[in-house]
Amino acid sequence: MEITDPTVPKYLQNFQVSQECKNLISSLPEERGWVVPTMYKYQGFWHHTWQLQGVLSFQKHFHAQDTDILLVTAPKSGTTWLKAISFAITNRIKYPVTSSNHPLLKNNSHVLVPFVEHVYAENPNPEFSETPPRLFATHVPFVSLPESVHNSKCKIVYMCRNPKDLFVSAFHFTNKLRPQYMGKNSMEDMFDLFCKGVFLYGPYWDHVLAYWNEALRRPKEVLFLKYEEMKEQPGTQVRKVAEFYGCPFTFEEEKEGIVDAILGLCSFERLSNLEVNKEGYLPTGEMKQAYFRKGEIGDWKNYLTAEMAEELDMITEHKFQGSGLTF
Repeated sequence: MEITDPTVPKYLQNFQVSQECKNLISSLPEERGWVVPTMYKYQGFWHHTWQLQGVLSFQKHFHAQDTDILLVTAPKSGTTWLKAISFAITNRIKYPVTSSNHPLLKNNSHVLVPFVEHVYAENPNPEFSETPPRLFATHVPFVSLPESVHNSKCKIVYMCRNPKDLFVSAFHFTNKLRPQYMGKNSMEDMFDLFCKGVFLYGPYWDHVLAYWNEALRRPKEVLFLKYEEMKEQPGTQVRKVAEFYGCPFTFEEEKEGIVDAILGLCSFERLSNLEVNKEGYLPTGEMKQAYFRKGEIGDWKNYLTAEMAEELDMITEHKFQGSGLTF
């Protein structure tokens, strides 16, 4: 179904896209969408129309710099948290973490570190800061990254999440984004799609595995993180991230408790209770509050049947077999 009302949120639009995108879509495999009626398979991964427009423009126009930092996740893998932590780490000289005017207290993480493909979906020639390090975020699978990223020495931080928790989080998130006239998705239907690989920027397992393999191949340029380890060992992981970014914490900073200060500033409890994250909408139209639900490990136990959990475990074991990657 073509949406032609310009007042609808941008993430639901499929009419303000280039002719190139429209021509491509006509040749791509289709499947049922999670948020919009239809998704299309491009370079092995599923996208809705507006999203695909951004991916194509990102591939075509983005010029990576060696000093860039690219935060990559599959949707619902702790992206909001990773953005906040990375912004706080890389900007801690300019914006002291303990400041009452810190940008993270005044702005949503997705505004401070927008998804670069969303920027390109609106404007093929956006103006980005030239001051290094430039911090970007994306859900784009490895195979679909721009050539300039593949050919540069920019740093990529990838964070993954247990697929059972990720699925449950994505189910609730996408239902919040669906317009009322479309109704809610059922968990059973979405579970079947997820297991088939039909997911936003999915298949999930292919998305994760490509970045895992690249991290093994190029550990100086690609850092692979697990959401669960970030939750269980936050201090250790934050120090690892800062080291990877080339701005490790100094002895003085450690003595002053900078790591705990960053974790406090970026905690789920702190961010989710800020007015800027509870009210209003992002520039792309999503409700800000949709990005904060629980952020817990193991919440899948409250939603998935034993059979569903077993099926996801079996698929994950099969897909990751021989890779060395486990949950």
